[in-house]
Amino acid sequence: MLHGAGDAGGGGDGPVDRTRYPYRMKDLCEKTGLPRQVVHFYIQQGLVPEGFKTSRNMGWYGDEHVERIRLVRQLQHERFLPLKAIRAMLEQRDEVFSPAQRVLLGEVKTLLRGRSVVPSGDRPDTVTVEELCARAGVTARDFDDLLALGLFAVSTTGGREVIARDDAWIVEFWGEMQSLGFTRERGFSPADIAIYDDAITRLFDRQARVLAGRIAQMPVPDAARMLEHALPMVGTLLARLHLAKARNFFAAMG
Repeated sequence: MLHGAGDAGGGGDGPVDRTRYPYRMKDLCEKTGLPRQVVHFYIQQGLVPEGFKTSRNMGWYGDEHVERIRLVRQLQHERFLPLKAIRAMLEQRDEVFSPAQRVLLGEVKTLLRGRSVVPSGDRPDTVTVEELCARAGVTARDFDDLLALGLFAVSTTGGREVIARDDAWIVEFWGEMQSLGFTRERGFSPADIAIYDDAITRLFDRQARVLAGRIAQMPVPDAARMLEHALPMVGTLLARLHLAKARNFFAAMG
């Protein structure tokens, strides 16, 4: 399992172990079907560890690199996960959860597959970017800014850009905000959503660690049932807490 650049890379202090690192970048591209630029981008983004570097412009790679690149590509283009989410998922899988916790979470995922909190695993339904933006009243510039936040991924089907229909709400949300007056002319932009995404990311990471530790000894069916019903309830709790904060804020204004 890959844990980071230091675990699968390095080099410079001795000869390369060709049994572990048999591939050059050219071979890596041929095996994954991706151009050199994409592979380098994955490495730069921390999605794939560096190989064994023998010089500044020369590195060697192993089967684990091939498997990681294929996994990232599958998650990005078949599951429509943005790179930001993929990186977070890989970091949690490799560094945060113990092997026992990963096994438990994997079994919970299997039981909940296809329900509200776990995707079915099938390629999701999609909507074209052009159709979605026209319906939501969102410009290409705003769509690109939303995409840059890493909240959803775009793929290409039949020569047209598409996103998962389950992610369309993000674009529709911004369209509704604009219709209320939250426009660029007034200083608002899609980048403002990052405030909420950052807060939710930190909250969910902390929640995941706590839950993984506390359900580790539970029977899998019990853990699955609890999570299936509790996670949507937590969403409701967050919405109500946010509204309560707003009410308290204005009440304190006098």
